[in-house]
Amino acid sequence: MKHFLLGATLASTALLGGTTNAWAQSAVTLYGLIDASVGSNKAPGGARLRGVDSGKMTTSYLGFSATEDLGGGLSAVVKMEHFLRVDNGEAGRFNGDAFWARNAYVGLSSKSAGTVTLGRNTTPLFVSTLRMNAFGDSFGYSPSIRHFFASGTVTGDTGWSDSMLYTSPRWAGFSFALIGALGEGSNGRNWGANAGYAEGPAAATVTLQSVKKDGATAVADTRTWQLGGSYDFGAAKLFGQYGRVKNETVVNQYRITEIGTKVPMGAGAALAQWGRIQPDTGARRDTLSLGYDHTLTKRTDVYAVAMRDHVANLSTGLGYSLGVRHRF
Repeated sequence: MKHFLLGATLASTALLGGTTNAWAQSAVTLYGLIDASVGSNKAPGGARLRGVDSGKMTTSYLGFSATEDLGGGLSAVVKMEHFLRVDNGEAGRFNGDAFWARNAYVGLSSKSAGTVTLGRNTTPLFVSTLRMNAFGDSFGYSPSIRHFFASGTVTGDTGWSDSMLYTSPRWAGFSFALIGALGEGSNGRNWGANAGYAEGPAAATVTLQSVKKDGATAVADTRTWQLGGSYDFGAAKLFGQYGRVKNETVVNQYRITEIGTKVPMGAGAALAQWGRIQPDTGARRDTLSLGYDHTLTKRTDVYAVAMRDHVANLSTGLGYSLGVRHRF
């Protein structure tokens, strides 16, 4: 028994030592963002709703990431990110949303060759759209995000399951990304690509995307192209986007135009963004958002925003929110 206990102790010590070494070679990070607000919202043609909301400026989420140095400038990368609704404590952006819907991938990264990730990846079109408008990735108040991803134009989600994403290094301000999602059955395949430049005050992007499925479900086939640009004059930063979405299933085309500005004011910034959807068939949509975002600390800010959303032949949509965001 004495020899057995001694052997068990030595084995446990060796196991713990191996585990410690494995963790020492990797870097695991827990992070996230919580966005909550109070306000009033009325969709075009809808009824007014008042209450506490989650994710009006940025969708709330919780994430885990890990990296491991494999030597020779190569690293293994892992990311798992989960959307949540803090107003009611429910998971996902909506009922039925996948648990790890933001990102869920593993891959390899090299400073000289770029990064390849497999799993569920955020699309280049979504990244280009959020970078080239004053309200960023706000589904609540960014006309650009709403018009491309929440107005019945582009099909598919902001992230694709069953996908492979390649992101290049940056060369003198230039970079590009390629994404593809396998059909895995008879639902068709998705592909997307973007190229961009960002150096000093100027930035520009061009993006192409084709969608035939959303997750494991077939959707209307859409093809999208988008041009975007921004320029920071110091006193104000200007944004512009123009794109076209062709829905090959219902045979309709949407022209989308977006312009905006971000003006620094003390510890915060005033925000303004206007956008229009002009379809070949159907009602035109014009959306204007105004707001002020005030930075309290590096991780916490408060905001006040309002939006006018008009669709032809419907009563005008109006909304406002007073909220707080915290990053950790």
